[in-house]
Amino acid sequence: MSGTKTHYKIVIVGGGSAGITVAARLLRLSRDLVGNVAIIDPARKHYYQPLWTLVGAGECTKEATEREEASVIPKGAAWVQDAVTEFRPNENAIVLASGSKLNYDYLVVAAGIQIDWDKVKGLKESIGKEGVCSNYSYDYVESTWDTIRNFKRGTAIFTNPNTPVKCGGAPQKIMYLADDYFLKSGVRSQASITFVSGGATIFGVKKYADALSRVIERKQIETRFRHNLIEIIRDKKQAVFENLDTGDHVIMPYDMLHAVPPMSAPDMIKKSPLAASDGWLDVDKWTLQHKRFGNVFGIGDCTNLPTSKTGAAIRKQGPVVVQNLLSLMSGKPIRNQYKGYTSCPLVTGYGKLILAEFDYEMNPQESFPFDQSRERLSMYLLKKELLPVMYWHGMLKGFM
Repeated sequence: MSGTKTHYKIVIVGGGSAGITVAARLLRLSRDLVGNVAIIDPARKHYYQPLWTLVGAGECTKEATEREEASVIPKGAAWVQDAVTEFRPNENAIVLASGSKLNYDYLVVAAGIQIDWDKVKGLKESIGKEGVCSNYSYDYVESTWDTIRNFKRGTAIFTNPNTPVKCGGAPQKIMYLADDYFLKSGVRSQASITFVSGGATIFGVKKYADALSRVIERKQIETRFRHNLIEIIRDKKQAVFENLDTGDHVIMPYDMLHAVPPMSAPDMIKKSPLAASDGWLDVDKWTLQHKRFGNVFGIGDCTNLPTSKTGAAIRKQGPVVVQNLLSLMSGKPIRNQYKGYTSCPLVTGYGKLILAEFDYEMNPQESFPFDQSRERLSMYLLKKELLPVMYWHGMLKGFM
């Protein structure tokens, strides 16, 4: 499966959702590219991460979210199982961790997002221990379910950083599920639940924010916004937050702490000529073409696109990248546009889900002929049962 050439017509950095989707679509639409597309990724495993929320709530196993990376590499693509350490767009080249250099005619950067566990003091040492858990790691997602089902009384804190994260709704979804489980297991009356977020609101789109506010009121959850987790003092079971408006440090005791780590662009992008001033890959928000290097495109979580970082966004970005890349290769004008569509399936309890869909302007862009801001069992089953099938057998095959 490993590529041996030193030059490919198209090099795709990243073998996650975005990279595999782009490669599969390219090879399906242009058989001339067979043997001329390389996917660069060191990972041995591929994960369907949207299900980790339900793994953390005991609704499915983490093993159901995992496949061998080799099994999702499209036929006709070379898999270079290595990591990129340097981008040299002026040379049309990338440098790999092995020390070798790979040249390209066209580059697609689909490198995902970097989880910065070290940026919260004590988090890395605390995760999976004594009530501290997180759904943002395959290795520790089961600790969330262990913590929820063993919780008897006390304070449960759910955090959200002041950085972009994978699926902006995920930090609160596990909180609603935990509340539901506490209620069913008879301990909710002994529990205090607090959502502490570095953001300013519960959600960016008013229609869904209003619906979520009603959920929070019904569940009697306390909220604190503009408070960012900066430290965990495990031996005292204390979480330290920075008030982003005053700079003050606020200490909150916990019995359970679901921590969402801060996230950023991968370091190899931050330090490269491809980065915008904020470190993210600098692409045109409509065409997804790089703003300074015309033979480079970006897709997914690593970009500076002003929308939520979700698999649903990638599903809409993929066709735009592919069609614009093929147009560029054939000397035609780039015409396809991505309008910022993204989706957040907001689980609000077992068997309940609000399906938020919206665009760059934060206007709802709903797929179904009913009010998607209402909690529905049908939408919960869509997330749990149908979307994984669509992912493995549709999106990663280049058909969606």
